[in-house]
Amino acid sequence: MRVVVPFDDREPKTRLAPTLDADERAGFAAAMLGDVLAAVRDAGYTPEVLSTAPLDLDTAVTVDERPLSEAVNAVLAATDDRVAVVMADLPLATAAAVSRLTDTDGGVVLAPGLGGGTNAFLARHPGFRVDYHDGSYRKHREQAGTAGMTVGTVDSFRLALDVDEPRDLVEVLLHGEGQAVTWLREAGFELVADHSRGLQVER
Repeated sequence: MRVVVPFDDREPKTRLAPTLDADERAGFAAAMLGDVLAAVRDAGYTPEVLSTAPLDLDTAVTVDERPLSEAVNAVLAATDDRVAVVMADLPLATAAAVSRLTDTDGGVVLAPGLGGGTNAFLARHPGFRVDYHDGSYRKHREQAGTAGMTVGTVDSFRLALDVDEPRDLVEVLLHGEGQAVTWLREAGFELVADHSRGLQVER
């Protein structure tokens, strides 16, 4: 089974701009990628990175400059075997969470993200294709059902959090165990209690 991790190296995580500058966003994105690759390896799989630009990593990297959906669909179309795709911005991902994805029954197994996206999936059916953005989890369920594919869902906190907004950093500092939380702490971020809004991140 192939396990592919898409990574956008072109101005990553722009919605974190209120908190991190461009160089910091690139460094933090690389740390999150490292956490996802570690989770995949610890689950017993060899990850492949699907990147918009060349990367110096100790794993296979395929460069594809096309938009995310096109690049992932090209992988699906070129592979007869099962394919799992795990997004690179899931810093809470663990080996156990990846194993839940790969062990769940279904022609297509989906791990929804907060807000309705698709943070990871496993395609056992050769006809499955992706259409990311604008509530992709619902679209993927409908597409698979229309095509007669059985659909499994993984309800996983560890796979549900994709870091896009500054408020997401609270969860990384609370629950992170790898490179991303270490990066944040070394950059001076910490949790501060706000009695009106709960925990906040400050630097």
